[in-house]
Amino acid sequence: MWSRINALINSRLRAQIAKEFLSILRDPRSRLIVFVPPLMQLLIFTFATTLEVRNADIAVYERDAGQWSHELVARVGAADFVNKLHTVHSRDELRELIDGRKVIAGLDVGQNFSRDIAAGGNGTAQVIVDGRRSNAGQITVGYLNAIAADVGTTARKESQRAPPVVVRHWFNPNLIYRWFVVPALSGILVFFSALMITSLSIARERELGTFDQLLVSPTTTPEIIVAKTVPAVAIGAVLGLMMIGAAAFLFGVPFTGSFWLLLPSLLLFILSVVGIGLMISAVSATQQQAILGAFAIGVPAVLMSGFATPVENMPLVLQWMAQGIPLTHFLVIVEGTFLKAMPASDIVANTWPLAVIALVTLTMATVFVRGRLQ
Repeated sequence: MWSRINALINSRLRAQIAKEFLSILRDPRSRLIVFVPPLMQLLIFTFATTLEVRNADIAVYERDAGQWSHELVARVGAADFVNKLHTVHSRDELRELIDGRKVIAGLDVGQNFSRDIAAGGNGTAQVIVDGRRSNAGQITVGYLNAIAADVGTTARKESQRAPPVVVRHWFNPNLIYRWFVVPALSGILVFFSALMITSLSIARERELGTFDQLLVSPTTTPEIIVAKTVPAVAIGAVLGLMMIGAAAFLFGVPFTGSFWLLLPSLLLFILSVVGIGLMISAVSATQQQAILGAFAIGVPAVLMSGFATPVENMPLVLQWMAQGIPLTHFLVIVEGTFLKAMPASDIVANTWPLAVIALVTLTMATVFVRGRLQ
């Protein structure tokens, strides 16, 4: 008797899962939307989301004719990030170039720059930055500071006053921005893909009228949740693996960690996102509302996840809220797995919050869907 009941439930569940797969993949346009945009976005965002400054125009007002002043200007002009060096002869010319957005920064070398360095002191050079381009301006200041420090190191070596200071960057020695951006993008795009697939699932059935059939069917609420979860997890996992493979083999990001630790973390991450998507779909009357709801939750989640700014820099309330975002924990896992061979203990420390989030969101999704069925 119990075996017949279990067989009936299993066959009913398999039918529901097959229906969900067909509803997503049967339409050529749906297949195109599911797979093509995330891969295109990975290729586009990899080059568009850059943490580097390139082709920058710099203005130079050199008031010193000494050796180290010329050395500083020469090194700035030869730097990879500089497109053109504009030589000016007054502060007014420097101001005009910055006001007209013709340069991103101006370098004002003091009259005693070379003499102060030769005497063992620090030369004075002022950097004036266009504050309208604050991020790029601050990065440019960092580049110019590195060049100035290198000039000072060279001067000290020649005078044999002090040994040079060697700076090492662990895990990303050359500070290649793609090594940071591409693994993070794989998590972000999987997050949005899984969120959109599940957000549209129940809303699509409600628009097509097939949701009414569930009201008169013997299908239980847990079966509906499982049936809508399995296809989203499977498709999200395929997309995630494709993006991780593209990061490692197409963009050359070193994969130093364990794939077999990353894979279950990826599945658990997708499962936690699926719960959020099902909650959105359960409360949405139309697919348009589901899409708006997914973006209303997805965009703040990305901004608070630590992708653009460190979570530690946020107010304490937002830091606590960020711990409830699945992407916050998965970014730590995927970036650590790629670049630093994150040990199993650190991965577990970030996967158990994903398990808690998945349990809470899927439970709430079950409650919402049950409320819709009654």
